[in-house]
Amino acid sequence: MCGIVGYIGRQDATPILMEGLHRLEYRGYDSAGVAVARGGELRLYKSQGKVRELERLLPKSLKGSPGIAHTRWATHGEPSERNAHPHTDSSNRYAIVHNGIIENAAALRAQLSAKGVQFRSDTDSEVLAHLIAMMDGERLQDAVRAALQLVQGAYGLAVLDAHRPEALVVARHGSPVILGIGEHEMFVASDSAALVGHTRSVVHLDDGEIAVLHADRYETATLEGGATVKVPLALEWDGQALGKGEFAHYMHKEMLEQPEAIRRTLGGRLERRFATTHLGGLEIAARELLEIRRIKILGCGSAYLAGCVGAQLIEQLARVPAHAEPASEFRYRNPVIEADTLYIAVSQSGETFDTLAAVQEVTRKGGRVLGIVNVVGSAIARACGRGIYLHAGPEIAVVATKTFTCTAVAFALLAIHLGRLRDLSSANGARLIAALEALPEQVAEVLAAEAPVDAVAREVANCQSMFFVGRAAGHAVAMEGALKLKEVSYLHAEAYPASELKHGPLALIDAHTPTMMVLPRDALFEKNLSTIEEIRARRGPIYVVTQPGPLPAGVRGALQVPASEPELDAVLLNIPLQLLAYRVACTRGTEVDQPRNLAKSVTVE
Repeated sequence: MCGIVGYIGRQDATPILMEGLHRLEYRGYDSAGVAVARGGELRLYKSQGKVRELERLLPKSLKGSPGIAHTRWATHGEPSERNAHPHTDSSNRYAIVHNGIIENAAALRAQLSAKGVQFRSDTDSEVLAHLIAMMDGERLQDAVRAALQLVQGAYGLAVLDAHRPEALVVARHGSPVILGIGEHEMFVASDSAALVGHTRSVVHLDDGEIAVLHADRYETATLEGGATVKVPLALEWDGQALGKGEFAHYMHKEMLEQPEAIRRTLGGRLERRFATTHLGGLEIAARELLEIRRIKILGCGSAYLAGCVGAQLIEQLARVPAHAEPASEFRYRNPVIEADTLYIAVSQSGETFDTLAAVQEVTRKGGRVLGIVNVVGSAIARACGRGIYLHAGPEIAVVATKTFTCTAVAFALLAIHLGRLRDLSSANGARLIAALEALPEQVAEVLAAEAPVDAVAREVANCQSMFFVGRAAGHAVAMEGALKLKEVSYLHAEAYPASELKHGPLALIDAHTPTMMVLPRDALFEKNLSTIEEIRARRGPIYVVTQPGPLPAGVRGALQVPASEPELDAVLLNIPLQLLAYRVACTRGTEVDQPRNLAKSVTVE
């Protein structure tokens, strides 16, 4: 996987393709390439490393259309020029770019090798180019369709035939493909970010669909050949929203955007009259919601951890058993799908393969599922058909900051909505609505106080390992804090429930291993003080993230947030830990926006 861009029209493709690759750099990648058709020939350039390395290879005037381009995040085969996309057939007539994994690639390679095909890469993707060449017929789409009938696995695919430059063919199964509709030109991308500035009208392919793009039109069909009808959607984001502006890093910019992002998530959803929330996207009647006896939340990475916060909120406010688990493991245990359970799929991009597969498992077995996603029209949003859009705006940094926060806020909205249908009083509903209204300004206050964060960051930046501990929702905050630190600074960090520290991890505490305690001033405050004493007794350096008030003895540093209602503590307590991860990464000189080995939208299994 990682990023696909394609163009067909009257303009030269190369500038458009390169601009698209730059817009997709945030997803994380290790190599890049471009292929353009001109005069019946294919012009192909590939490079390991950043897109700028590819740009250095390109002739000053690389003319032609159509064209396809790709940024690769290695799955099969090490990062290298030979493994970079696009891949071609033996005659250099057909070029393909591919996201996903071909599961039967080894068997197909063996069959093709037996027929004399010489492979030039170690990738699974290259088999597609050779298969398409072998299926050559009157129409490119027929060759692509025949080749894909032999393939098992996931793909987002774009195909170019230098001998028939009047069309591009694209296909989707498990990996996103988006068409951009222009004036006498068409675009294709794996992410709408690549289309910004060129079109405001997009079409999302569904799994099992294939599309033929001409400069002035497009046609979609099933893989079996039946025509499909697509309704174009408006592209939400503009080029300014995708820019870094005056900031050194997207991560810093996006953290500071959180107050406004929260306002958008809350916008039009607070119903003061009845002390509840209005969630039109749920499309579930109150009677049906009252029949729900259990809620299971599915997500990966920070989306899963936001789900842990959400599960706590739902149990607290709605008194419905709720549990979050990694979507990546869900379907492998052959889960029991219950009629009285509501499943919630969480994904920033709405394209996370493991989460999408979990949604498909639930729906296949007749379960009810809704989505909490940020990208309108994304695969998970369409697969669920109902849910809550975050409206957080584009998030370019690989690590999730504002989308984590907005997801936690969305869960608060849902928990209040469910609670008011059950036993949550109007007084408590009004109390929480007021707290949500105050949240953007409180987050802004936390973000403005970076000096204490800098002081802690300087002290912990050179340690070898760090613990994060907390209780209840504080444990979810600790897990997210540890994840952020390891993602961007490469410093080893682990999170534990505070009560579990004495059951093993305490063996690793010493004078060189700091601990960050998530310390809300709630009913568990005294319990957390006991954990601090256990750490002090082993000479472990202690830092806390907490609300204003007297600090426990022996604390080396404190990151403070304003007091809110206890149910929303997790939202505020997480913000300083985002800042801490960022400052530690800057101190250590790591690649903040594109951490090594990671990708923004993980669309492979």
